[in-house]
Amino acid sequence: MASRLTGRPATGAGAASGSPAEVTLDGGTPVMVKRGDAPGAVRAEVAGLRWLAAAGAVRVPAVLGHDERWMVTERVPTGRPGPEAALRFGQGLAKLHAAGAPHFGAAPPGGPEDAYIGRAPMRNAPGTDWPHWYAEHRVLPYVRAAVERGTLRPAEAGVFERVCARLPELAGPAEPPARLHGDLWNGNVLWGADGAVRLIDPAAHGGHRETDLAMLGLFGCPHLDRVLAGYEEVAPFAEGRRERVALHQLFPLLVHAVLFGRGYAEQALTAAQEALAH
Repeated sequence: MASRLTGRPATGAGAASGSPAEVTLDGGTPVMVKRGDAPGAVRAEVAGLRWLAAAGAVRVPAVLGHDERWMVTERVPTGRPGPEAALRFGQGLAKLHAAGAPHFGAAPPGGPEDAYIGRAPMRNAPGTDWPHWYAEHRVLPYVRAAVERGTLRPAEAGVFERVCARLPELAGPAEPPARLHGDLWNGNVLWGADGAVRLIDPAAHGGHRETDLAMLGLFGCPHLDRVLAGYEEVAPFAEGRRERVALHQLFPLLVHAVLFGRGYAEQALTAAQEALAH
């Protein structure tokens, strides 16, 4: 597969036989080979990586070849997270967000409107008003899906509906659409052996910059305080950001509730109640 997509002979494969898997190309170049989980997933990921790379802010692995179901990217040698790398990452993330998007919900150029976040469908539908767009396309669809799967009880959906009804007042100052990674949990942050961070597995789209930051803090990120300090050096936060973290974490928590079950639904309910308390 790697040979077909890159035009270079493969001389060895890593221990993993699934996806992603490490393969060595002729000349000793290690690459990663990944299979898309659903139609359009590879096209969305490739378009997202290239859109993020075009900002020239935070590095991503180079795409070396792809088709509709498979992609080959460079392998990034990883190292230990450090405070200086974290500070630079925060500065770069601010610049990435500032590169912007045509509108909320914008798909990367060449990317499909019907994309994915992990294995969950994610629709990149356009919007001009973040509170209404976030409610319609990043909260309520996953509430409905969680109810359909039995992960969320029908009576519990009301708390999310109340959050959505109050979003215009809870959202804080209006901001322009940011160029988001879209699935920025720590597992998608590679701390390179060269001291530079790379981002992988994006669900890239135009959104609110605080959503990426909230997701980064949700599952734990090394030296997060340094990441945020670097970010604020470049792009100061709007007043009240900390009070809005739970609001922005609703999206990833509800996605996880759909994919992984009741525990995340309970976390999403807690976050919704916290958002309403402000």
